[in-house]
Amino acid sequence: MTDPTPASPGFATDVRPLFRQQDRDSMLRAFDLWNVDDVRRHQDAIFARLADGTMPCDGAWPPSDLAVLRAWIDGGSRP
Repeated sequence: MTDPTPASPGFATDVRPLFRQQDRDSMLRAFDLWNVDDVRRHQDAIFARLADGTMPCDGAWPPSDLAVLRAWIDGGSRP
C-alpha cells in the first residue's frame, strides 16, 4: 500500500484544505485555521486536539489527515 502522506507537505497545498469552513468559523475567536502563522503558533495544541478526537466537534479526523498535519509540523511547518 502506498503512503498518501506527501513527503514534504506545505500549508497551502496540503494542510489548509483539511480545515473546513465550519472548523475555521468555530475557531476564529481564538485563531484562524486558514492562516499559516496562526496555525504555526498553535500547531501543537491543534494537533493534540485533533489526535485525541476533541476537535473538530462533529467527529475525529482520519489517521491519514493526522499524518499530513504531523508531517507538516515535523517538516518545519512550510507555508
